[in-house]
Amino acid sequence: MNIKKIQLRYGICTLTLCALMSVGSAVEARADYETPEGPAFSYGDYVASIDEGTHPIYVSMDSYDVLREASEGEAYLILDAEGDGWMEVQIGDGTGYISVTEEGVSIAEKDEIELSHIVVEDDKISGAAYSDARRQDLVNFALQFLGGRYRAAGNDPHTGVDCSGFTKYVMLHGAGVTIERSSGAQSQQGVDVSPEQMRPGDLVFYGKGGRVNHVAMYIGDGQVVHASTYKTGIKLSPWNYRAPMRIKNVLGD
Repeated sequence: MNIKKIQLRYGICTLTLCALMSVGSAVEARADYETPEGPAFSYGDYVASIDEGTHPIYVSMDSYDVLREASEGEAYLILDAEGDGWMEVQIGDGTGYISVTEEGVSIAEKDEIELSHIVVEDDKISGAAYSDARRQDLVNFALQFLGGRYRAAGNDPHTGVDCSGFTKYVMLHGAGVTIERSSGAQSQQGVDVSPEQMRPGDLVFYGKGGRVNHVAMYIGDGQVVHASTYKTGIKLSPWNYRAPMRIKNVLGD
């Protein structure tokens, strides 16, 4: 595979990548690495090239869940530069994250790569597998707040939240999904699902007299996590500890 590697200078690279000749050892070249910038990443003009060995592609930069091991000779279209050497790359019908600061991984211009080496679709990674991993990451994020304070109108589980403040916070910070603030407004978003279709990360709504007044997040195994009461704070409950009024998929998968 004929690959034109890109080395990046210290300083600000605007509009395009700064292509340099590689000098010194691989270690020295990595020492000169700076996160690339420029609109080209938005159009898939560059790839993350696997020049040597195998390297993990993760669900997110903060996750240990591996979508697949990228192998020597493969290249992945870069969709965006996330900083600190992390690149968002196309994986099947989703995206993943790989660090180009690792030895054996480099950035190359797409036009310099044989098209047969660019991984666009991947039979090993289905949309369902990507969705499941993303949802489990969201659950793990939410569970770290178990035992946290309940606070009416609270928006941050570090200092205290109510039910919809909790779901809004974990959806935004755990999955990058923005939802409305109140439980009633949240119940109008997303897609209705049945109890049989419910998956971890779906929102379960409860109410009285036909009006929604509480929301929890399903975590699997018949349980939800929610900011319940002043006495209990953020806790786990059976998903049907009250009769659910509605179940919603707001994650878009």
